[in-house]
Amino acid sequence: MAHPNHTYSPLSTLKPVCEEVWIVDGPVIEFGPPLAKMQFPTRMTIIRLEGGELFIHSPTTLTTELKAEVEGIGTPKWIIGPNKIHYWWIPDWRDAFPQAQVYLAPGIPKRAGDRIKFGHLLLSERAGYPWDYSIETLPIRSSYMTEVEFFHRPSRTLVLTDLIENFEPRKLGLLGRLLARLGGVLDPDGQMPRDMRLTFRHERQQLQQAVEQMISWAPERIILAHGRWYEADGAMELRRAFGWLFR
Repeated sequence: MAHPNHTYSPLSTLKPVCEEVWIVDGPVIEFGPPLAKMQFPTRMTIIRLEGGELFIHSPTTLTTELKAEVEGIGTPKWIIGPNKIHYWWIPDWRDAFPQAQVYLAPGIPKRAGDRIKFGHLLLSERAGYPWDYSIETLPIRSSYMTEVEFFHRPSRTLVLTDLIENFEPRKLGLLGRLLARLGGVLDPDGQMPRDMRLTFRHERQQLQQAVEQMISWAPERIILAHGRWYEADGAMELRRAFGWLFR
């Protein structure tokens, strides 16, 4: 059972970030090898586009109250699974909003098995999506998985998933702080997890190009799925977090 301080309460409620962007903090999950599991606070992002169409990124648990809140700001149009680890609650959202289109990163259908038994579209290209007029799409491929990043141009908000993790020591137990430090993901110096870096051994140049692209967007803020997100100085945080990549 996660300690309440490990999460970002209140949970399962809309929290305004800036105009047309909200986050929802979700429950803690455990992930990792059996003897070194870490507790991960979860976070989803909602972006409202023209006509009240909602872009639902990496959905967390859906409660009756959250469903009503979401319907109060618009209509879920797209439900996004950004990498093969972030898909678990997508079926719940799809059942609640059957009119929404589900877009999944490569690897999710195979990993999810029978949990994804409905029609969906693939997130594998830079463009060609119905949200292109407002949101940039950036797939980043490694030997382990493809993670798809998104940049909302009007608000200059960059939405990442596991590319950067930033766990606050005060929200971790002793083992969690040790694991986060060893993994290179301890706030205030959150970065790409060291085990994830290893999966880019043969794609280092492509990763550099992707990071340069994100820096060129000059994001004002960066929303992360795990840990403290960056409310300001987004481009600076990218340069800091990926300094190891350009050495």
